[in-house]
Amino acid sequence: MKNLLKLLVIVLISQTAFAQDDEPKDYFTKEFHAGRREALRKILPEGSVMAIFAYPTRNFSNDVDYLYHQNPDLYYFTGYKEPDAVLFIFKDAQTDATGNSFTSLFFVQKRNPQQESWTGKRLGVEGAKEKLGMNMSFNGSDFKDYALDFSKFKNIIYSLPPELVMASTESPSLAGLVASFVKKANVSLNNLTEISAAKRTYNTLTGQLRQIKTPEEIVMLRKSIEISCEGQNEVMKAAHANMSELEIQGLHEFVHKKYGAENVGYGSIVGAGENGCILHYVTNTKTKVGNTLILMDVGAEYHGYTADVTRTIPASGKFTADEKLIYQIVYDAQEAAFKTLKDGSTSAKAGEAANVVISERLLQLGIIKDKKDYRKYYTHGLSHHIGMDVHDRSSSRTLLKDMVITIEPGIYIAPNSDCDKKWWGMAVRIEDDVLITQDGYELLSNFAPRSISAIEKKMAEKSGLANFKLTPLKSTTTTTSPF
Repeated sequence: MKNLLKLLVIVLISQTAFAQDDEPKDYFTKEFHAGRREALRKILPEGSVMAIFAYPTRNFSNDVDYLYHQNPDLYYFTGYKEPDAVLFIFKDAQTDATGNSFTSLFFVQKRNPQQESWTGKRLGVEGAKEKLGMNMSFNGSDFKDYALDFSKFKNIIYSLPPELVMASTESPSLAGLVASFVKKANVSLNNLTEISAAKRTYNTLTGQLRQIKTPEEIVMLRKSIEISCEGQNEVMKAAHANMSELEIQGLHEFVHKKYGAENVGYGSIVGAGENGCILHYVTNTKTKVGNTLILMDVGAEYHGYTADVTRTIPASGKFTADEKLIYQIVYDAQEAAFKTLKDGSTSAKAGEAANVVISERLLQLGIIKDKKDYRKYYTHGLSHHIGMDVHDRSSSRTLLKDMVITIEPGIYIAPNSDCDKKWWGMAVRIEDDVLITQDGYELLSNFAPRSISAIEKKMAEKSGLANFKLTPLKSTTTTTSPF
């Protein structure tokens, strides 16, 4: 009887595996991904093949894995969101033994209804064909014996998966796919020069495509950025001195989820006071932010595309006179950088504009004694691309139309810095996402206030979360306010 019930469960799962009625309807179409594959073929070197592997799964705790995150390149070219897969894209059309012509081969994880009852439904070969339009799809187990002669290609372009543990040689696993590829392509895992050269070519070609956003990608980025800005807005209205950094992080990410963002694009940074001076501070464990500045660098990831938005706010709702001075420097530096942006300009030019403002104004305040010392308090770059990665791939130093980049000046004055101690512990970063246009730029993250007056005005509003109350814990200690 138990075996009969088990079989029934497997059959039911198998029959419903492709149901999409209860899922979002705004994923990219299979035509979008097909267009990206064709765009890559146009720039591939003559007589070449590119191999694109899925990312490995990563263990979280014992038999529980982290939420799976696909290799952005594989998602970009296929829309596939599962592990244990490899895609081959050919410059020249290939012909199989039956005379079928094809320009790509796709090996995916096999349907396994019993396993799917634990880890979720899989597309399998038929799903990859039907849902993704990948007509030349096969089970991963088929790759080991598939007749693909790599010796005929002038260039084999690839990038091996990161943090890959070669524990298994079974071809359905990612490790098995890599092992089969290495053997078939006659490449060496010990030849770092060979691997690095292939990866450089791989990154250059994929960066050449991914740095220029298509109209569909811009729509997706607008969504993720607007969601991130709404998170900033709600926190501005809800924040107070008795909140913890974790609470503030939770409010941001609650708003993200409410609007359908599946994940964050990077570890959420919520640094109160001197914690804001730690550029990638992600522990967020301060139990009370107090009457300090709160630096909030938080970006929603929506359907694989991430925003990157930072706002710095006073927990009290009002900036002090000294906080205003530091904040205004960063704001003016950002405005100076914005003015340089247009098709054909460079991020270096924008960076220099911001540097001039920060160095001159820190000197005026007596925080530095020489302009060149501004780097003591502004220690990072001004800009990077965003897209499927928060630091998205690119291959050009020139800004081009339809690139989407950040502009993020900041000042960080850690305790015991070589300046008047009244400045110690102040950290301000303002980060916005911009679309490069022919004659300038569009500020995509304009939904969240940036200026001192606009932030204070927003913080005076009532939060939609104001009536949310937690039941007090029965334990003797708590790290959160009742909110």
